[in-house]
Amino acid sequence: MDIEAQKRAAGEAAIEFIEDGSVVGVGTGSTVKYFIDALARIKHRIDAAVSSSEQSSQLLRAHGIQVLDLNAVGTLDIYVDGADECDPARRLIKGGGGALTREKIIAAASRKFVCIVDAHKCVDVLGTFPLPVEVIPMARSYVAREIQQRGGMPVWRTDCVTDNGNWILDVHGLRIADPATLESEWNQITGVVTVGLFAHRPADVVLVGDGRRF
Repeated sequence: MDIEAQKRAAGEAAIEFIEDGSVVGVGTGSTVKYFIDALARIKHRIDAAVSSSEQSSQLLRAHGIQVLDLNAVGTLDIYVDGADECDPARRLIKGGGGALTREKIIAAASRKFVCIVDAHKCVDVLGTFPLPVEVIPMARSYVAREIQQRGGMPVWRTDCVTDNGNWILDVHGLRIADPATLESEWNQITGVVTVGLFAHRPADVVLVGDGRRF
């Protein structure tokens, strides 16, 4: 099964977790697009969606699905999103699409987080995929120096401004054996908005496009 077929399979598999009358948290990315397409087929069963990006909001509205602000909803029953990497403990690297802060907020506000990935995203140890770090623009060079002192090799994603108006550093050269500790420590660097590690709030369920789930 090729990667696109796996993405479609994972996205469609998440539909089984959607409850009638719910407000669904929806993430961002190529796998999530397949989930949105599948969600549109059962849109009569849900009340609305909360989206982690303007891109996903546009797709949802194009399918006739109402998009609400998280502040108007409160706690969500479910959040469905992809990942750039996933380890056996369901801890994730996210942010390749630039929406990591909003994704982290929605994940924190959801009772269940279902992660949908193709098999290539499953790794034993996180860090092969560069770790995205969202930063306040004026703090970019300061945060980069702090990350270098901690053993990372940050690269400014020059073609990206987040939906929050911030910039992203992609950190290479990491082998993240203790994701929760790194997440906590780097989040304390002044000027960091958030780190694209989902370790303190990992996925509850991971659906892999090859049929596995854990």
